Amino acid sequence: MTIKISIDCMGGDHGPSVTIPAAVSFANHEPDAELILVGLESVIAAELNKLGASQHPRISIVNATEMVTMDDPIEVALRRKKDSSMRVAVALIKEGKAQACVSAGNTGALMAVSRYVLKTIPGVDRPAICFPMPNQKDSPTYMLDLGANVDCEPQHLHQFALMGSALVSALEGRDQPTVGLLNIGEEDIKGNEVVKQTAALLRADHEKGILNFYGNVEGNDIFEGTTDIVVCDGFVGNVVLKASEGLGRFLKSIVKSEFKSNPINMLGAIIAQGALKSISQRMNPSRYNGASLLGLRGLVFKSHGGEDAYGYEWAIKRAYDAANHDVLSKISTTIAALMPQDDGASAGEAPVTTPEPTQQKTA
Repeated sequence: MTIKISIDCMGGDHGPSVTIPAAVSFANHEPDAELILVGLESVIAAELNKLGASQHPRISIVNATEMVTMDDPIEVALRRKKDSSMRVAVALIKEGKAQACVSAGNTGALMAVSRYVLKTIPGVDRPAICFPMPNQKDSPTYMLDLGANVDCEPQHLHQFALMGSALVSALEGRDQPTVGLLNIGEEDIKGNEVVKQTAALLRADHEKGILNFYGNVEGNDIFEGTTDIVVCDGFVGNVVLKASEGLGRFLKSIVKSEFKSNPINMLGAIIAQGALKSISQRMNPSRYNGASLLGLRGLVFKSHGGEDAYGYEWAIKRAYDAANHDVLSKISTTIAALMPQDDGASAGEAPVTTPEPTQQKTA
């Protein structure tokens, strides 16, 4: 079956020079993917021509006359740039023409536009950003929220845990993925009132067999792979993410510097070349690129704005896998079954329709 993904080609620090090569590469590697490239048609066509992909049977172009820059305020993206590549790409999900969307654009604008266009799943107060983090077990630790919600109430963190559990269950094939609540200690008495009240909600779910709550976890548990999912508010999550990225660059710089410091160390680097390459690949942040915007009535994935084509292709892959594993339906079902429905506008909206799977086109 064909999975249709819309690509915001103009978003990010590098725009079409990264997004289009990544899209072409992914389409070439994944025969069941159909990519819709959104942006300035002339620019996209020229880039496809450079890559010899002008007539690719599973790549199409949708013109959008505007683009959201990395510096644009949210109100500009929402009110003024109504024909931006970001907005048009997201709208294709609502129109049933795409099953997922990928953008490397302004995070705040992407969240605002996605929430405005798609609305939230009934029972979800706030969408959350979920990102896979590397760990010692060589399987990702999914962490949320990573910046969408700076201030959270217990019910919000509770919702994040449910959405994260549904996501990991669908993507990783785990019936009962473990959920950890990020805290300053493992003991129940540790943490502020929001964390303590959240823990009580998660323990209640655990006792009912709804959620596999491990308990409180600390920062080191993220990289030790203690739990499949780590839940926290967006302020803490974003600090953890940025600190982790900085530490990774710092360690890489030190290793390079030390191996180049004298001839003996340089010889050691040559001898250890295989191991160093393996370590570099395992710790390469590009392999983990692609954050999910969970809680929306559609699958939206955020690529890091500064990623190269290799990293952007990983974000497309995550969007493809999520659509292929019907993550949206599973999250919606989980929330609907376990949580009271909101009385707000989002609960009254009709569900987002996604295109029915079609038979693979042949070239």
